[in-house]
This record gives sequence, structure tokens and C-alpha cells, in this order.
Amino acid sequence: MKKHAIIPVFIPHLGCPNDCVFCNQRKITARTTAPTQEAVRATIDEWLTTLEPRRSEGLEQIEVAFYGGSFTGLEIEEQSLYLAVAKDYLDAGRIDGIHLSTRPDYIDDEILTNLRDYGVRTIELGVQSFDDHVLRLSNRGHSPDDVYRAAALIKSYGFRLGIQLMIGLPGDSLETCIYSAKEAAKLKPELARLYPTIVLDDTRLLEMYKSGEYQALSREDAILRTKEMYKILDKAGIYIMRVGLKSTDIIGDGGAINGGTYHPAFRQLVESAIVRDRLEPQLDAISASLQSDQTVKVDLSTNSSWFSNLIGNARENKLHFAFKYPQLNLRYCVDNSLADGECRAILHQ
Repeated sequence: MKKHAIIPVFIPHLGCPNDCVFCNQRKITARTTAPTQEAVRATIDEWLTTLEPRRSEGLEQIEVAFYGGSFTGLEIEEQSLYLAVAKDYLDAGRIDGIHLSTRPDYIDDEILTNLRDYGVRTIELGVQSFDDHVLRLSNRGHSPDDVYRAAALIKSYGFRLGIQLMIGLPGDSLETCIYSAKEAAKLKPELARLYPTIVLDDTRLLEMYKSGEYQALSREDAILRTKEMYKILDKAGIYIMRVGLKSTDIIGDGGAINGGTYHPAFRQLVESAIVRDRLEPQLDAISASLQSDQTVKVDLSTNSSWFSNLIGNARENKLHFAFKYPQLNLRYCVDNSLADGECRAILHQ
């Protein structure tokens, strides 16, 4: 069971006058108007009816999170109206933290002082890329220097820092993606999110896609780039909070998406590919030690949290390993002495 839960409150495109080529918050959140304070309170109450009973079952942390726009781009009085609602629940002990996302160029001392006064714990920066060329082509309106400055300031105030990165933006490549992951790791954020670029309706990116100016990533390329970024962040000890956009009604019905990057289980596709990368050298070594007509038994193990990744989405890993290693009689096992992401192939003597 997950020990951390988030109550999402969406404020679509509020506080952000910028028009990034990929962005259509109305399509992503299925919301077109800002919530009132009463609506925010109703959302929190509704979620708590489900989450509070789970405290006795091991749920340790509940956070209210403001997503969907650039929260700190709002007038500070408007920020305070929303934050005051969440702080009521924080002061009552019904939630454990307040969480928000914003742009790197909408961070300063006045903003951070106000956020701290209202008990905000975590600030995620929509960085998207550390490559200046990619940021310009995506019309982000900020530079990598804005990210470094904002991240340092956020950490100096004692907030938990989150970094959001996108994969496959205009001008992006495997090399720039890896560079962005390495730069993000240097900032030592507590958490990160990885989002493959999706071509949504009613965006400049859709126009670029239709004209041939932009080529959407194939699913295979999106998985490749994302898994390499994931490995870098994971090795640095950064909690990877999300991989891929959450499935919502507006995305799930297929009406807002163009190209084939989106998958409702994208995280599993990435983590399953990481499992393959980690097991194949071990299986190759076992195979190389065998006589041509020899068959042996091999146990493949991960912990229970990663077992579905060992099997793979739609059993893709089982099928892959069975085809590639026909001389190995493979058994899939749970070993909870292994850490998340750790995989082991053990030959039966």
C-alpha cells in the first residue's frame, strides 16, 4: 500500500501568461475555469472521506497539491486565498503538507516567504529542459539560469524541491535529455517527474506536427530516453514521483492526443525496460557458459514492488526472455531482500 497520497487541486493555466508550444492545460486537466475557495474545500473534503480511513491501514502522509498552472504567477493575494483553505486542514492535522508546482522564473523572496507562512512544504519547478535551445524552440520563456537561481533559493528557504522534465520537446535529443537529467541531479531535488512530450489538440505543437516541423517521438524512443534519465535520477537518490502523464478522461478517450507516445502504463514500460537492461548481462553470462545443447534452470528475482516490471506490461519481458534465451528454463520469483529496481538472475547448479 502507498504510504503517501496527494489531493490534487487544479488551477488550469492560472498565473501563466506564457504559451509554451506543447501546452493546453484545459485538455490535460479537463477543466477550463479556476476553482473557488469553496470548490477547493469541497475537493479536499471529498478526498479525505476516502483517505482518512486509510490512516489506520498505514497511510502516513496526505498532501494538498495545487497543480495545472503556475501557482506563484498568481497575485500574491490570490495565492493566499487558496493557501488559506489548505492551511486550515494542515492546522487541524487532517493533512500533512501543502505542495505546488510553478515556473522557475516565478520565484523570489517575497513569494517564498508567503508560501512558508502558509505551511507549504514542497515546490515543484516546471523545468522541462536544461538545454537553452530546446527551451527557446518550446517557447518556455525562461532560461536554465532561472532554474539554477530558483532551485537554490527554494532550498535556502527549507522547502522540498521537485524538478519536472519533459522528453522529446522540439530540438531535443537523447543527448540533451541525458544532460538535463544530470543537471537536475546536481540540484539535489527531493523528487522528480518525467513527462514524454504529447502532441495535444489546440496547441502550437500540433501545428508544427502537422506541418512536419516537429516529429513526435515513437513510443520506443520515448521509453529509451526516459529510462536513461530515470537511471541517472534514481542513482542520485531522487524519488521519481511520476513517469508519464496521468490517465484522465480527456486523455484516455484519445480525442486530444496525436502521435503514439502516450500510454496509460508508461511508467511500467520504462521500469520494465530497466529490468531488461539489468538482467540481460547476467543472462548473457549464464548463456555463454553453457554447452550448445545444455538447458538449465534460472531464477529471475525482484522485490514485490517491482515484480510486475519483471514480468512486463502485457508479459513483454517474459516473452522477450523466453525468445532470447530458449536454453534457459526461467522461473520468476519475489525476493524482498532486494531493493526497488534491483534484479537478480541465479543459476541452479
